[in-house]
Amino acid sequence: MGGIRLDGRRVAAHLSAMTLPFKITVCGLSELHLHSGAKVSHVLSILDPDWPVPEVFGTYGEHAKLELRFNDIIEDTPGELPPQPFHVEQLLEFGRTLEVEPRGQAHLLVHCHAGVSRSSASMALLIAQALPNRPAEAVFADVLAIRPQIWPNLRIIEMGDALLGRNGALVAAVRAVYRQQIAKDPSLADDFRAYGRAREVEAAAF
Repeated sequence: MGGIRLDGRRVAAHLSAMTLPFKITVCGLSELHLHSGAKVSHVLSILDPDWPVPEVFGTYGEHAKLELRFNDIIEDTPGELPPQPFHVEQLLEFGRTLEVEPRGQAHLLVHCHAGVSRSSASMALLIAQALPNRPAEAVFADVLAIRPQIWPNLRIIEMGDALLGRNGALVAAVRAVYRQQIAKDPSLADDFRAYGRAREVEAAAF
């Protein structure tokens, strides 16, 4: 793929150039307690369908919150709930509420169970929505700068790409992320195939 390389030397430059109207933090469940004093104003909480609400949010102070519940899968699977278009519509609507806050005052925390897949895909869509002229490759460089271990959920990216009218650009750009992560840790390819996410590994070959 041409365009922006998603390597470590370029990531810091992309982060410094990012002009989001709000601050973003992303984490997993085990890290939520680390951000209770961070003056978070908005929370996007992504949980498995039957997971209890994390009690730690009681220490966060007043904040707006959107809770979404679906499994971290990319294919229709019996007994599990994959992300649906209405989930992505809800998270984008939540993102629009951030954009009307006074610039620089909103602080969004996005979390899923590990802070790697569902949350990183959602974060990419929120950046792409807030900065519609930002190239897709740069959007993912921004996400990598915030959370280097990401592996965005492809199904979420596909639905968000369509809703945002990105004409496949976000889907194409996430392939470069998969390639980069597999290059750093080749065992990820077998791991994600075992999780039923072979389509993401195959996408890295394009």
